[in-house]
Amino acid sequence: MKKNKVKSFCKINLTLKVLKRLSNGYHSISSLITFCGPRDVISVTETKNIKDKISFSGRFKKGIDSELNTISAVLNLLRKTKLIKNKFYKISIQKNIPHGSGLGSGSSNAADLLNYFNIKLKLKLTKNKKEKLARKIGFDTPISLERKNTFLTGKKESILRFNKKFRLNILIVYPNLICSTKEIYKKNKKFTLLKTKSFSHRLNKKNLIDYLKKNSNDLEETVTKLYPKIKDTIDFIKAQKGCYFSRITGSGSACIGIFSNKQKAVYAQKMIKIKYPKYWCVASKTI
Repeated sequence: MKKNKVKSFCKINLTLKVLKRLSNGYHSISSLITFCGPRDVISVTETKNIKDKISFSGRFKKGIDSELNTISAVLNLLRKTKLIKNKFYKISIQKNIPHGSGLGSGSSNAADLLNYFNIKLKLKLTKNKKEKLARKIGFDTPISLERKNTFLTGKKESILRFNKKFRLNILIVYPNLICSTKEIYKKNKKFTLLKTKSFSHRLNKKNLIDYLKKNSNDLEETVTKLYPKIKDTIDFIKAQKGCYFSRITGSGSACIGIFSNKQKAVYAQKMIKIKYPKYWCVASKTI
């Protein structure tokens, strides 16, 4: 059987505003999101067995349940909706992106697998149908269906996508901590009143950087109180030459820095590796 490979890129929350707590226990958020180079690799092979086999490899495979994960969730959902019939798969995922880091690897894996089956099995799912299915897997999954810069408006889970690329020079540092998204949101006390301004006029490089510097991640205060070494990491990145700003992505624990050029991002990566030799650290450009 032919093995097909799917690249699954990491997600970055450049900003994150917590707007309010909803009656169902979840939160309404506003966030500017981009994608960058680090990726998991999903290998898919149709099998003659009557059961799927899902396996994980790579540096960040530890702690992922091989029975209950976003890959099995996609397969179960497609079978429940009768979009997959009498087919079973061997799927292996090389985990190059740390899970529990705020980089959305599990959601990206699910979204990319959903896209793969839509094309491979000729399901002819509309954009709206795919989004509805993706929402049943996880909050972030619909965002990752398209690798475009995205703005979550906070209004009825509205997703605005931009065709223009940001081309930001980014440094990502994972301080070997797994943050519980549920716990972070539960402890968060910071809420921001949503300002209903169009974002489209900010898409040139200077205005974008100014916007990002003026904004922040509302969850960062909670995360750094729980994990002081995350604050140390943010401060160290911020102190590097050419760094516009540094903060956590998502609910942490990964920290990001946006730099004025690639060379300074790569040099900062070298400094991180000297200061924190056991941390995972990548200099990349947004897609």
